[in-house]
Formats: sequence, C-alpha cells, structure tokens
Amino acid sequence: MAERRVRGSLSQAEIVKVALEIAEAEGADALTFRRLGTALGVAPTAVLRHFRDKDDLLLAAGAHLLDEALDQVDFDEPDWRTRVLSLCRATRRSYEAHPRVALLIANRTLGREAEFRAADLVIGALEQAGLRGREAASVYRTIVDTVLAWTAFAAASRQVGAEIMERDGLAWSREYLVVPADKFPHIRNVAEHLADVDNEDQFELAIGMLLDAAEARGLKNL
Repeated sequence: MAERRVRGSLSQAEIVKVALEIAEAEGADALTFRRLGTALGVAPTAVLRHFRDKDDLLLAAGAHLLDEALDQVDFDEPDWRTRVLSLCRATRRSYEAHPRVALLIANRTLGREAEFRAADLVIGALEQAGLRGREAASVYRTIVDTVLAWTAFAAASRQVGAEIMERDGLAWSREYLVVPADKFPHIRNVAEHLADVDNEDQFELAIGMLLDAAEARGLKNL
C-alpha cells in the first residue's frame, strides 16, 4: 500500500497515470476509486474531488493518450498530408500501447482540449487541401473514426489472445488458398497475396486512400 500523502498534493495527471497502469495490468473492472486510492495513498474521496465518476476518469485518460500523440506532431509542418498522417500514426501508437483503455474510449467523444487540438489540426489541414464547410467536417469525422476504429480493432484482437489471432491469421495462407476456383474465382485471383498483407499495410492504405479522396475533392474547390 502506498504511504499516505499530504492533503492537496494529488493531481489529475497523477491519477490518470496510475489509472492507466491499473487498467492495463489488472483490467478495466479493477479500476475503482477504492483501488486508485490505495495505489495513490489517499482516500477514495480524494480521487472523487478530481473526477465525478469512472466515466469522467476514462475520458480524461483518453485525453491523456491523445495529448501523448499530439506531442509527436509537428504543427508547423507545411504539408497538410504529412501533418494528418503524423497525427493518425501517433494516435494509433498511443492508443495501442494501452489496449484495455483504448477499447473503452475509442468510440467516445472526449470533449476535452486534447480532442479540440486534434480536431483543429485535421480540419485546418483539410481546409488547406481545399475542403470547406460540411464536406470538411464529414471528411474529418471519417478520418478520425477510421483511426479510432482501427485502434479498437487492435485492442479487441489483444483481448482475444495472440494464439487465437495467430490461428485466425493462418486462414489466409491455408483455407483461402484452396477455395474452389469455379465457386470463388475472384478470391483465387489474389489468394497468394492475401497472407502477405499485414496490419501496417492496411492502416497505411486506409488512411492514404482517405487522404487521396480528400485531396481529389479539394482540388475541385480550388
């Protein structure tokens, strides 16, 4: 048990840091104010003075992960695609480093400054590409939802377990290679390549296709 600390010395940042550690080590169900209080050396009510409930704490944890991603982005980079790609990649790394928390917050709207900063960066980049108004908003939401869906997918895969995921992955190099050509001709046309496609390929392709589409739409407006 942690030693009791001086009253008033607890910060939101410290609570979030310990909350992430507990959630990843013991699971989200273990993340209670009592457990946090024990780890931090304070009464549970001390944590409640900073966060009204567990959901509030989880949203703050999501904002912390997004802040970590934003710290890796060069906001002064002149190329709009590079700025967006940098944020997408950094967000993926940050969330995938905390899969149990990512699974709980990937589909949430954080409503905090970190999210506002990320949104402003992406929307500004899309405006630089020539998008405006509802079109810029729609493309922004599509990019963000794609990145977060990807992190949730990766987090869910970890929950299933490496052995099961490895077995599932073998299907690309076994079952898909031997499907009947007369029944599934298009699968057979590419079957030998399906096993070669990895998660990095898919993520980069997905984001690249979205940015290509944004660029093409923007050029029509310039």
